[in-house]
Amino acid sequence: MSGPENQPRGSLFDALRDRNRVVTSELAGTIPRGLRVATAYAWRFLVVAAAVGVAIWLVIQLKLLVIPLLIAILVTALLWPVFAWMLRHRVPRWLAITISVLGTLAIVAGLLWLVIWQVTRQWSSVQTRTVEAIEQFRQYLIEGPLHLTAPQIDDLLGQSLTLVQEQAELLLSGALALGTTLGHVAVGALLSVFILLCLLADGGGIWRWTTRLFPRRSRAAVDGAARAGWVMVVNYARTQLLVATIDAIGIGLGAFLLGVPLAIPVAVLVFLGAFVPIVGAVVTGALAVFLALVYNGAWIALWMLVVVLAVQQIEGHVLQPLLMGSAVKVHPLAVVLVVAGGALIAGIPGALFAVPLAAFVNVFAVYITGRAWEGGGRPSSDDLIWTTVPRPRKVRS
Repeated sequence: MSGPENQPRGSLFDALRDRNRVVTSELAGTIPRGLRVATAYAWRFLVVAAAVGVAIWLVIQLKLLVIPLLIAILVTALLWPVFAWMLRHRVPRWLAITISVLGTLAIVAGLLWLVIWQVTRQWSSVQTRTVEAIEQFRQYLIEGPLHLTAPQIDDLLGQSLTLVQEQAELLLSGALALGTTLGHVAVGALLSVFILLCLLADGGGIWRWTTRLFPRRSRAAVDGAARAGWVMVVNYARTQLLVATIDAIGIGLGAFLLGVPLAIPVAVLVFLGAFVPIVGAVVTGALAVFLALVYNGAWIALWMLVVVLAVQQIEGHVLQPLLMGSAVKVHPLAVVLVVAGGALIAGIPGALFAVPLAAFVNVFAVYITGRAWEGGGRPSSDDLIWTTVPRPRKVRS
């Protein structure tokens, strides 16, 4: 007898495998090609989306470590042009680090001192004018087109006070959370300074260790792509610093000439807010207009609004396309979408780091897909964080 049970086991498996192949081939022939291609893209997209989702979840869970790391990297990119210039001119690395870090701290401390000095000088006047403005607004509600009566206004104020009292317990319970947040901010600031010092002192060693985590065959590609991405981040930081300075000078000078109080604090807030694209400019500009409305009246507030809009138009139509467009290589529409997505995912930190991260990913991906490392083209070492200390040449006698 020669039934299937008497056949060799291997030949039976081969027969079943061939049969499955025939069935699969016949089934595949009945599925339209477009559906097969769409299905192939779909499951790969689901895998990529799942990987990205897990990565974002891990970043959110480790935000107390990730945010200081990103802040330190961004500050390093801001300091790198000056730091690299000192290295090129044979300044010892330890001295260059000291000058860069202490100089940055001195600038920040000076700005904070100017803000505190002007706030203490003009706060009482601003408080008085605010009370007067509120009273004028009250009279406008009574005598204006709304024709509200004093009891109605008092009733609205009483309802507002009741709402505040009802939320008092929530505010008190949030005091502990606020204290925890302040503690996290302090720890994050110290961690950022420590990471900054490590990056400036031994960025090359850190990067060489990082590249060893990748397979040997892919190290050249990862190294070249990261180098190109880092140069892009440095260009972004340098350009954003210039744009923020121009915005702060324009709006701060306009507030000073119009007699708006707290012109220096407004300029400092505009400078800091400019590092958060779109959102920062709108919020800080609205604050300047609000101060002008409360302190100087509607006419000066209108002129302050003109100044803010003019500065923002110059930034949006001149500075960003000419400077930021060439430095980051990211379309303005992509900037808006990336900032909005970053803000939805991670709030203010997400909006702050969205553009440099998108620029880095864009350059990294273009470098990898273009296989640029095979041509041997890499950014100049003077622009890289892993630059070593230039050694003086020996002079032959």
